[in-house]
Amino acid sequence: MPSHPAPGLRHLEQLMAQLMDGVILLDPTGTILGANPAALRMHGLDDAAGLGSTAEDYAGRFSLRAADGRPLRHRDYPLFRLLAGEPFPDEIVQVAPAGEDEARWVHQVRDVIMDEDGGEADYLALVISDVSARFDAETRFNAMFQANPAPALVLGLADLRIARANPGFLALTGFAGEQLHGRSLFALDLLGGLADPADVRRRIAAGEIVPQAEADLLVADGSRRLVLFAGQPIDVTGEDALLLTFADLEPRHRAEAALAASERHLVAVFEMAPVAMAITRDADRRISRVNAAFRELTGHDAAAATHTFEDLGLWDDDTPRAALDAAIVDRGRLRAGEARLRQRDGGAIDCLVAAETIDVDGAACILWAFEDVTERRRTETELAGAIDEVMKDASWLSRSILDKLATLRRPQTQAPPSDLTPREREILDLICDDLDDAAIAARLSLSRNTVRNHVASIYAKTGVNRRSGAVVWGRERGMGSRRA
Repeated sequence: MPSHPAPGLRHLEQLMAQLMDGVILLDPTGTILGANPAALRMHGLDDAAGLGSTAEDYAGRFSLRAADGRPLRHRDYPLFRLLAGEPFPDEIVQVAPAGEDEARWVHQVRDVIMDEDGGEADYLALVISDVSARFDAETRFNAMFQANPAPALVLGLADLRIARANPGFLALTGFAGEQLHGRSLFALDLLGGLADPADVRRRIAAGEIVPQAEADLLVADGSRRLVLFAGQPIDVTGEDALLLTFADLEPRHRAEAALAASERHLVAVFEMAPVAMAITRDADRRISRVNAAFRELTGHDAAAATHTFEDLGLWDDDTPRAALDAAIVDRGRLRAGEARLRQRDGGAIDCLVAAETIDVDGAACILWAFEDVTERRRTETELAGAIDEVMKDASWLSRSILDKLATLRRPQTQAPPSDLTPREREILDLICDDLDDAAIAARLSLSRNTVRNHVASIYAKTGVNRRSGAVVWGRERGMGSRRA
């Protein structure tokens, strides 16, 4: 810097010292005449000598990159463009000391040309703003925006045009970036099916928070997808903007539609089933639905819903209701329970009852099924009567035949045939009490192999081939302590 600056230059230096922006002053030959304290801070310097005496010196001491990180050639440095008379009202450059790859500062620069007499330029000034913090914030935002899997758009609030769309949004909609960039959100009609479109548009235009709302989002093929979207004002992009984020609800929508169709099918199957069925809520045992077979069997119509079985007088006094409920509570199900139902007209029906705990619309319920065995029981009674008549004079029958006839007549009390050994009867008793082989072995102090051998013999002698068959066979003959 000259030791005795001209009066005009001295006034410039005084003015520069008061500025918040940095200023580097040159003459048209490229000589650096001075720099204010703000410009020195933005280069990590204490005095102007560190900038160099000329633009060439400056280029040798500092390495500059464009905003996108691309290294700049010397002739593209703002100082050289200023000397070449090339205007640049605002430009972002990343600055680092020569030899360093990592930028230390980010400058937004503009050119100023000064002349005193209206002729050739007397002085050239590079005006610098330190935008490092903003640039870092934008860089982090851009990285997050691009990496975020959630579909998102950035709208400029000045014109409500799409400034950028992230890969998640492009993948969701099938649009290419150039099909969206610079296009108006509302001219594209991206958001359809809004509950209150006027309110959403007002909030977006005002740069306000847009609460979560559902919309039909336009996709590239012209169809629409159900989405949940929300808007949030942001200030990291250098202009007032709004970030719109989206969640794809289409898979959920399709699943709900499929579930609704499935439920309709199940309701149809329930209604048409030939077995009498009813559904009660687990919490209070109130009936929520009965099918046609139930209505026909009991005489109760659809108005039975919201009542309990007790309200309808469905259970006959002979029905062991407590035992049925206990089985459902303990095991979550009931199999082959016995009940006598009272029809609406007062008639009685003997039924086998099954029940299963199910979930209906998120609520615990019980599905009941009733099989009418009235005619079968009547036939059994008639058969038992016939046997009694035959057995009044049975002296001519063999003892084994009498045993079998007695079993038919009194299946709940007659002992099993004598061809089961005492140990096999003992094991069958425990099988009928739902004990497995390990528990039986522990109870009788036998090995598991021995128990398995006895079980195989029981199967052979009773003519069954599985455990459930042995249980039915044994319980029909009064075995086990947990007979239904």
